[in-house]
Amino acid sequence: MLFSRIFIALVFSGLTTMLVTACLADDAESKEAASQSQQPEAKRLDSAVSQDTPSEQASEQASEQASEQASEQVAETENAASSADGKPIGTDPEVASSEVLAALQAGPRALSLAFRMAAKRATPSVVVLYAYGQNGGPGGPSDPDETETPEDELPLLERAEIPTPPPAEEKLTGLGSGVIVSEDGLIITNNHVITGATRVVVQLPDETRVDADVVRGDPDSDVAMVRVKFSEKLDPITVGDSDKLEIGDWVLAIGSPFKLEATVSAGIISGKNRRLDRIRRSSMLQTDAAINPGNSGGALIDLDGKVVGISTAIATRSGFYQGVGFAIPINQARWIADELDRHGKVRRAAIGTTLVELKPRIAKQFNLEPYSGILVYQIIKGSVAEQAGIQPQDVIVEFAGEQVRDSIGLQKAIERKPIGSKQPIVVRRQGKRVELTVELATVDDPTGQD
Repeated sequence: MLFSRIFIALVFSGLTTMLVTACLADDAESKEAASQSQQPEAKRLDSAVSQDTPSEQASEQASEQASEQASEQVAETENAASSADGKPIGTDPEVASSEVLAALQAGPRALSLAFRMAAKRATPSVVVLYAYGQNGGPGGPSDPDETETPEDELPLLERAEIPTPPPAEEKLTGLGSGVIVSEDGLIITNNHVITGATRVVVQLPDETRVDADVVRGDPDSDVAMVRVKFSEKLDPITVGDSDKLEIGDWVLAIGSPFKLEATVSAGIISGKNRRLDRIRRSSMLQTDAAINPGNSGGALIDLDGKVVGISTAIATRSGFYQGVGFAIPINQARWIADELDRHGKVRRAAIGTTLVELKPRIAKQFNLEPYSGILVYQIIKGSVAEQAGIQPQDVIVEFAGEQVRDSIGLQKAIERKPIGSKQPIVVRRQGKRVELTVELATVDDPTGQD
């Protein structure tokens, strides 16, 4: 029994040690340096991440050395897994106890180091946003004592408490967070943070406050962009790939809940492709990382310190965090922010169809195989889909050379393609494969005449 516990502890410590090793290797100065021992690599990375004071460096090095020593103890434990006569090491209670302790220490320390380095990379790129003149509209402050939240409602992260604002004649009406994504001043946040505001002030991590020059939002996705002009280059966050996230991946949420700037909380990806009624074009990441009012527009990062989502909403019956939060995937948020920045609006492509996923119940009604594609339920008269020869009850299996997985994925793939471009589409019609070409139109006019 004791040997089983030791084995489980060793497996846990080994996995977490592999995690921090991968994180350290990502920041190694060169491939040659990455092939060296783990101890000097950890020291080099910690000095490369930031330029701390000597006392801070000494503290971090001591922490890393403790983690490495624990890892070495685990390695020794693995090498001495059995005695010379073949008996398990657990037969000696004193030896087993010390080795179990070493194994348990190695895992948490390695994971703690990964969290610390990820937060250090990303926090300088998360800002506080102050909004003025919203007149209590969407995005304005909410009072939990005055507004009762229905049990089935998923409220946006509206601000419950207002910190000391920058001096201004206008009335402060909103507080949120934002993420710097370019050194020339492009910041991504939520639309409900800035909507209706007559003025938006950005507070940088060094507490410098700058008025936003450009503020634009997209209500359909709840994504907004803010631009500021600053005399120096800003510190942009590294953008990750939200499409590669899997359920169970560790993430950190960074924002300013309840006046507490640069707050970091940890959790995992709990779900993907979640839909919220209050955000029409939503395809959310679900996380159990603690987020609260004030986190709106803040960064959801992975253990490499890369932003993978923008914190947006919570599922709650109290108005505050209850273990379920939602974030907009960064791939979607960055595309929308770029559209707003370059064109002043989001130009979404469309083909003019109503699509239905082939879940078992739906598939049975149409005598089709479940999850074998996306069913075309209706077609808008005169739309580009009709012009391309797509028919009701066709099953779309490929678009633009990529296999179709679900209706949300297909919608995202279509809307991000250039309007007016011709894209190959493959449908299955009465059991036969049919290859077609569709010229993409706009959402506002799927006939392509606009």
